[in-house]
Amino acid sequence: MEKATVQTSPRPQGSKRVVAGKRSLPDGGRNSVRKLQKREISSSGNWAISRTNSTEKFRNFCLLEEFDTHDPKSHEFLRLPFLKKRSRIVEIVAARDIVFALAHSGVCAAFSRDTNKRICCLNVSPDEVIRSLFFNKNNDSLITVSVYAGDNFSSLKCRTTPIEYIRRGLPESGFPLFESESLRWPGFVEFDDVNGKVLTYSAIDRIYKVFDLKNYTMLYKVSDKNVQEIKISPGIMLLIYNRKEGYVPLKILSIDTGEVLKGFNHPLHRNKKVDFIEQFNEKLLVKQENENLQILDVRNQQLIEVNRTEFMTPSAFIFLYENQLFLTFRNRTVAVWNFRGELVTTFEDHQLWYPDCNTNNIYITSEQDLIISYCKVKEDPTDLDDHGVGSINISNILTGKCLSKIQATDKDDPQRWRCAGGARRVREALEDVTALFYDEERNEIYTGSRHGLVHVWSN
Repeated sequence: MEKATVQTSPRPQGSKRVVAGKRSLPDGGRNSVRKLQKREISSSGNWAISRTNSTEKFRNFCLLEEFDTHDPKSHEFLRLPFLKKRSRIVEIVAARDIVFALAHSGVCAAFSRDTNKRICCLNVSPDEVIRSLFFNKNNDSLITVSVYAGDNFSSLKCRTTPIEYIRRGLPESGFPLFESESLRWPGFVEFDDVNGKVLTYSAIDRIYKVFDLKNYTMLYKVSDKNVQEIKISPGIMLLIYNRKEGYVPLKILSIDTGEVLKGFNHPLHRNKKVDFIEQFNEKLLVKQENENLQILDVRNQQLIEVNRTEFMTPSAFIFLYENQLFLTFRNRTVAVWNFRGELVTTFEDHQLWYPDCNTNNIYITSEQDLIISYCKVKEDPTDLDDHGVGSINISNILTGKCLSKIQATDKDDPQRWRCAGGARRVREALEDVTALFYDEERNEIYTGSRHGLVHVWSN
């Protein structure tokens, strides 16, 4: 059921899971962050007005600034050789006026958008390899999830640091979280901003625990050793048990109290593997290999099936809560479905750059009306080489229309790139974009490159 998880960069109001690695790697540990993006949204009023405003908002975006995560002077105290090397950006998070950029090596740097200067390196230990970031809006702090050379990079350690301390250049002023939990592989920690909860799994005693994201107090635990997986939705948790002969046992729990709301068995084809099981409010999505997609309403057991030729197993989902829709990602394409099993939207001019659904290069706005992605250039759709110059496309989710794009072409007005130092630098900034984030408050897009650079785009 691995295909049901989304590989994505952390977002405000999002949910993400970080899994401990099996072993240490010479490059500082593979970035195997499992993240499931879930975001509450508000209904929009007039879509025509919204579409017009969105087009104007992204019109004439240009390259404003460039930050470099690689700083030999600040890296002098780092003990591990690979931490001192330049590497690609894998995550970008913006919080208040600060941009955080995490490199694949495990080095994380903070930059001020007010002064356009580097603030500090967030690695507070010489052997710390930061694996992931999460901005906790409940207490205005940044949570870093790290592994350390001291235990062969095998156990996750969490740390929270107030944004104000980072702004002052004092990342060491944070404090550790979940010290009582043994987060060795296959242990994990999952931050769920929608419900304001943290889910941990200790592989040693095989216990799941739920904490309050506001004050990190433990609320309850699930110690059933037959639980194979847990999926989180607004207000509920889905417990998926070890598969039985011909069915899989499932339970739905209240995310706030852990109370069992419903327990039932879902029938399965005996000799076929499960591609995914996903819970979306009252809807259960089940897909087995070479079988139809099943959409079950757990309230009344009403079942809808979608032919396997129409719905093929995607590599990732993103659920759109109030709109009762979900996005699927497969073979560089994005599609929008409803829970009647109907295809709602396909996107024009929106061929994703990465074939493996690297959703580090995808951002969904908090209104869930726009998708911002790093895409292939339409003029050369047959170019499937993952090294080259792409474009940043902004598209409407409900209509599939491309509203605007940031690209480097000879037809661009040179005045547009005046602040960027010319079209050449723009082209370089759009080459091999490895991470993308949109700051909705500042109306700025941040992109990361394979050289460890962060570029700021705005109008």
